[in-house]
Amino acid sequence: MKKTILSLLLLTSVSCIPSFSQKDKHVIEKNFNEKESISHFRFLASDELMGRDPIRPEIDAAARYIAEQFWKYGAKEIPGANGYYQHIPFRLSSPPTKGEINFGDKQFTHGTDLLVLDGSSLEGTFEMVVLGYGLAEDYEGKNVEGKIVVTNVGAPERLNPADLFAVGRDKMALAKSHGAIALMEMYNVPTAPWNFAVNFLNRRQLTIDNTQGVNSLPYIWINDLKNEHINAIGQGKSNTATVQIQGKVNKNIVGKNVVAIIEGTDPKLKHEYVMLSAHYDHVGVGRPNAEGDSIYNGARDNAVGTVAIINAAKYFAENPPKRSILLCAWTAEEKGLLGSGYFAENPLVPLNQIIYNLNIDNAGYNDTSIVTVVGLGRTSADPLIEKATAIFGLKSISDPSPEQGLYDRSDNVNFARKGIPSPTFSLGFTAFDEEISKHYHQASDHVDNFNLDYAVKYWKSYILAAQNIANWNNRPKWVSGDKYEAVSKQLYGN
Repeated sequence: MKKTILSLLLLTSVSCIPSFSQKDKHVIEKNFNEKESISHFRFLASDELMGRDPIRPEIDAAARYIAEQFWKYGAKEIPGANGYYQHIPFRLSSPPTKGEINFGDKQFTHGTDLLVLDGSSLEGTFEMVVLGYGLAEDYEGKNVEGKIVVTNVGAPERLNPADLFAVGRDKMALAKSHGAIALMEMYNVPTAPWNFAVNFLNRRQLTIDNTQGVNSLPYIWINDLKNEHINAIGQGKSNTATVQIQGKVNKNIVGKNVVAIIEGTDPKLKHEYVMLSAHYDHVGVGRPNAEGDSIYNGARDNAVGTVAIINAAKYFAENPPKRSILLCAWTAEEKGLLGSGYFAENPLVPLNQIIYNLNIDNAGYNDTSIVTVVGLGRTSADPLIEKATAIFGLKSISDPSPEQGLYDRSDNVNFARKGIPSPTFSLGFTAFDEEISKHYHQASDHVDNFNLDYAVKYWKSYILAAQNIANWNNRPKWVSGDKYEAVSKQLYGN
């Protein structure tokens, strides 16, 4: 009986999916300018943009280029934006010239077993108080005025690298609001080695500036994989810490999400939005490789995705679907999903009117016959994506490397957490293998070694997938039991 009911449900679901023909393919190909698309690709991944680092001035040239394409093709500015930009208040924090903390019989040194991630300089001896994860409920009945708040890093079920930064920013604001002098997180995440954290974070850090021009409190990580130090403090064996943080420099800069809309044609459905997004930043300039190249051009990650959004702007401005299209090129994804996170908390369109987010992010590809959709199998719109890619000779597959936690490492997760169905439409990979890592965050990630025939198929299939969803009479939903289903029902009121 159960099998019969399930079969009927699947049949009903499939019957709701519209059929597509070669006509859809013909219209897209007729409107697609291959040479122009590759020209966009070549410029965004060029040496002149110096790897599109969001803390370098060249990022503004990239943002301006994207905005100019939106304008040229006829996408409209969003009310409340600054032209085609959503301005973001960033703070750039440099490592201290000296960072030392002593408590018990141990001295911790910045760059070795201590990282000063943010905040102002600080010197003196201060009382420490342990507050679990340092969440709101942990402060109940506790006096932390003028003290160092000591917590575990991250939060329960939020321990992947991107989450650690996002949660840390919230915890900093919470500690400051309670009068703490500093936030010290004990780094005890076994899945992310400490030396990786040091190599990645012992440099200038970009964060959202929530300080209203006031210096923030120091934000500190201490290596404590075995929980020895946090236990000693919690048990009263170490009550105070002597802090020497000198030479901290913080600078305010303005980041830019590039955003636009294309109004839909249906009188009712045009009030709903399909958000098409990709981050346009990359990692900038690094150590020279064997060939002496130090510019990390980021063709795969994520100029190819940014071009997909530009191409979508051109196509949908000329061929608007029933629903409206929201075009978003995010900044500072590589700094912790900052641009998309800012939009999710400060949306220019009500979140409950965004019914789907078809995001793009990439590390690379190792199979040009497929598109890897990170999140395939989690929403009712899956068949619309699968049929779109098939028309252009590509097969859609789900994430083959769940151990990488890719769904929670890209911009889509900031909207999934709000309840919006949000997969990521990625280049085809069957494993996160040597072929992927060969170019991922490397100076070798160029357009010159990219299969451009595959890029064209990828761009076209993305447009068709977006069109299918924007014209679908049904609203996409999370599959029953998905961890974001409950919050989605709250967002949309169903």
